[in-house]
Amino acid sequence: MQFVPWQRLANWKCIACGDCCRFYSVVLSFPEWLRIVENYGIEKTTSSINRLYIRRKENGLCPFLYNFAGLSVCGLQHMKPKACQLWPFKILPKPQYGHANEAAYDAFSNRFFIYADIACRGLRFGRPTWEFTNHVLKEFIEIALGSRSVQLKTTSALVFADSRRIFSPSYVVRRF
Repeated sequence: MQFVPWQRLANWKCIACGDCCRFYSVVLSFPEWLRIVENYGIEKTTSSINRLYIRRKENGLCPFLYNFAGLSVCGLQHMKPKACQLWPFKILPKPQYGHANEAAYDAFSNRFFIYADIACRGLRFGRPTWEFTNHVLKEFIEIALGSRSVQLKTTSALVFADSRRIFSPSYVVRRF
């Protein structure tokens, strides 16, 4: 993985390509793991000595990744793990990947260091736009701090009128 500081990015927008659900392991907190186990069963998770994960299907895909009209959609949108909500960004209290001045971002009376994984196809390089600087990054920070759970700017704009019902555990079990 290679990371760039946020100030090298003009913008970011989820393009619903699903690469983040294909090529990365999702680390879960204990409460996230528990919610998935309670709603979908323990077989949807796995663990190592000190970490909990979403168990990938045999083909390597996340079991909650669905394809609708060629777009990749998260079936856990209603309870998406924080690691998924934050991807492709790392919100850190100290510079970890160099370029501290370009990674620094002041918000909520704190200084954060924000980097993005360059593998994300939704990144646009250039001078940061006002929207990206003042809305998108702030939403990522709110998610990282735990003060926001609902994603508006930090997920695909693809919206289903009844997505909570469509992706609820009982509907998924009945339909798929």
